[in-house]
Amino acid sequence: MSTQNAPDLTTPVPRGPLPILPPPRPARTVEITIDGKVVAVPEGSTLLQAARSVGIDTPTLCFLENLTPVNVCRICVVEVVGSRTLVPACSRTVEPGMVVKTDSERVRLSRRLVLELLASSVDVSTAPQFQEYMRRYDAKPERFGTPAPPAPTGERDASHPGHHHAPEPSHAAAVAQSVKIDNDLYVRDYGKCILCYKCVEACGTDAQNTFAIAVAGRGFDARISTEYNVPLTDSACVYCGNCIGVCPTGALMFRSEYEMRQAGTWDESKQTKTDTICPYCGVGCTLTLQVQDEKIVKVTSPLDQQVTHGHLCIKGRFGWEWVNQK
Repeated sequence: MSTQNAPDLTTPVPRGPLPILPPPRPARTVEITIDGKVVAVPEGSTLLQAARSVGIDTPTLCFLENLTPVNVCRICVVEVVGSRTLVPACSRTVEPGMVVKTDSERVRLSRRLVLELLASSVDVSTAPQFQEYMRRYDAKPERFGTPAPPAPTGERDASHPGHHHAPEPSHAAAVAQSVKIDNDLYVRDYGKCILCYKCVEACGTDAQNTFAIAVAGRGFDARISTEYNVPLTDSACVYCGNCIGVCPTGALMFRSEYEMRQAGTWDESKQTKTDTICPYCGVGCTLTLQVQDEKIVKVTSPLDQQVTHGHLCIKGRFGWEWVNQK
C-alpha cells in the first residue's frame, strides 16, 4: 500500500473550516486636553492611561496594571478644571472636553504631603520608586518629627496557639514590630507597609481567590491581617507569593532576599534577569530569573505576559532552590 498521499499524523488536521473572527469594532475616541496638549484616547480610558499615552509620568503607589484600582494612596491625583477636588488618575475615566493639569502647584503640594506622611510613619528604605518620588517632589518627612511607631498586625502569636484574642491595638502600637519569619518562603515586615491594598487585591479576585488577608481595623489601627487574626501558617494562605510580587515597599519579601540583605550581600548591580518558561506544568508561565553570583535569588513574572499577567503559583515563584544545589 502506497503512503505517498497519506496525511502527516504529526500535523493535526482541523475538522471542518476554521472559524473566522469578525474584525474588532473601532473604539470611539475622546478628545481631552492634558497640560495644554489636545489628546485623543479610546473611550473608557483612564486619565492615567491618557497621560502615559503622551509620555507624562504620573506617579502611582497603589495602582498596578494587573490589579483593580482601589484609590487609596492618592499620589496619582490630578487637577481637572471645574472639579472641586483633585481626582485619582488611575480610575477616573476621560470625558469629552476635559482639561487636565498633571503637574500644577496644587497637584505637587498634594503629592508631596502624601509622600511625607507615609515616609514619616513607615520604613521606605527598600522602596526605591518611593524614594525617587520623594526626590522629585522634594518631600521632607522629617518635618513631622520622629517616625511614628508602626500599626499592630492584630495577628496572634503562632507560638501561643491557645491565645485566642489579639492584643489591643493601643498596647501593640507602643512596641516596635519585629519582622515576621514563620515560613521558608517569605518574610513580612509591617513596619514598611503603606496599606496600598495591593496584596489584598492579589490574594482576592484579581489573582488567587484565596482571600487569606484583608485590611482590618480603622484609622491609625488599620493593618493587614489574616482571617480572624490567625497566624499565617494556620490561615488560608497557599504561599503563591503573588502578594510579594505586587508589594511596592518590601513589606513582603522573598526570604532569600531578606537574608541576603541582612548579611549585606544583596547587590542588584551584580544581578541579571533572564526570562524562561516554568518547567512544572503545561500552562507555560513566563518566569524572570534574578541571578546573582550564578545563583537564582528571586523569581518574578512580567506584567505584560498574557498567560500570568505577573502572577504565579507557589511552584513557579518559589520552586527553584533545587537549581542552586551543586
